Amino acid sequence: MYQINTTSNKIVQLVPKSFSELGFTERGNLQEWIAKMPESLGEELLIIQKEFDGFDETRERLDLLALDKQGDLVVIENKLDDSGRDVVWQALKYASYCSSLSKSQVVDIYQSYLNKYEGGGDAKDRIVEFLNAGDFEEVLLNEGVGQRLIFVAASFRKEVTSTVMWLLENQIRLQCFKATPYQQDEQLFLTLDQIIPTPEEAEFRVGIAEKTKEAKTAVKSKAKSLELRPRFWAKTLEAMELAGVKQYKNISPSKDHWLSCSTGTGGITYALIFSTKEIRVELNFINSEAAVNKSMFDKIYLNKDRIEKLFGDTLEWQRLDDKKACRVKFRHEVEGYNEENWEMMIGWLVEYFPKIEAVFRPEIEQIKLNK
Repeated sequence: MYQINTTSNKIVQLVPKSFSELGFTERGNLQEWIAKMPESLGEELLIIQKEFDGFDETRERLDLLALDKQGDLVVIENKLDDSGRDVVWQALKYASYCSSLSKSQVVDIYQSYLNKYEGGGDAKDRIVEFLNAGDFEEVLLNEGVGQRLIFVAASFRKEVTSTVMWLLENQIRLQCFKATPYQQDEQLFLTLDQIIPTPEEAEFRVGIAEKTKEAKTAVKSKAKSLELRPRFWAKTLEAMELAGVKQYKNISPSKDHWLSCSTGTGGITYALIFSTKEIRVELNFINSEAAVNKSMFDKIYLNKDRIEKLFGDTLEWQRLDDKKACRVKFRHEVEGYNEENWEMMIGWLVEYFPKIEAVFRPEIEQIKLNK
C-alpha cells in the first residue's frame, strides 16, 4: 500500500505491521471492525450475533454470525496474526451446528443481538428490509446446506489454504480474507483482501449463488402471496383509473408487494405497498448515490410541518442513514391477505395516494428546477 503525497507529487510506501505490534486484539478490535462494517468483506451482510454460543451440549462459540442476501447463514471466524491450524475444522463444526437452526431460532438469535447491542428493534422487520422481501412469511432463512464460512486473518498457514481449496472443490462455500494493518506516523490503515477464492473464481461462484437464488424464488412463486398480489393490484389499478389517478394509468399488475410509478423527477418515485399486515403509500428517494438521496430528503424535510398540515396527518420520515435510499410513508394496519378487507384497502389507497402526490408535487418540482 502506498500513500499519495499531493504536495511533493510522490507516493510513500506504507510498511505493514502486525496486529500484536499495534496492540490490537481479536475480539476487541478486528471482530468489532467487521461487526460494525460487514461490507468490508465485499458484500452486504447482516450481522445477527457476536460470540454466539447457543449450541447444545458444547461451550464453543463462533466469532460472528451473519445473514447474506439469499437468507443463508454466514459463519465469520477472525484470527489475528496467524490463522492457526484448526480454524477450518472449528468453523466447519460451527456451520454444522448452525445448519439445524430453524427460521424462528434465527430470528430469536438476531432479536437477542438487537436487544443487547443496538438498543432494541424488531428482528423480523430488519430481516424483511435487509432481504427486500414483502413480508416475513415469505422469507426463507437457513435453507438446506447453504451455510457459508468466512475466515479473516493476517496470514494463513499452508495446511489451512490447502484444506480450504479442497473444500471449495467439493462445493463448500467459503472465503479467506487477508487482513493487513499499516501505520504511517499517527495514522492507521487496514486492508481486507480476498485471497481465496480468486476474483475469477468468485465471479463464477456468484453465478452459482444467483442460480440458487432463482431456485428459491421458484419456491416462493408457489406461495399464496404471489397468487393474491396480481389480483389485488388489478383491482387497485382499476379503481385508480375510475378515480382519475393518472400516475398509474400505464402500470400493469405485479407479483411484487409494491407498485411503483414515476414522480417525473429522476431518483424519486411513488409506491403503493401491499403486505400481510399493512398497506402503505410511499415517496422513495432511490438515486444510485446515497448523498444525493440524503440531500433531496433533507431539502423536503425542512418543510415537514407545512407538508403534514396540508396532508392532514403525521407522516413517517425515514432518512435511513445506514442505507442508500430514503423514504416518507403513510400506512394503515390491516390484515392484507384477507380478501374481505380488499374493498376498504383499495379505497384507502385511492384516497391517500393522491394526497401524498399533491403535497409532495411542488417540493419535487422545486428540486427538479434546482438540479
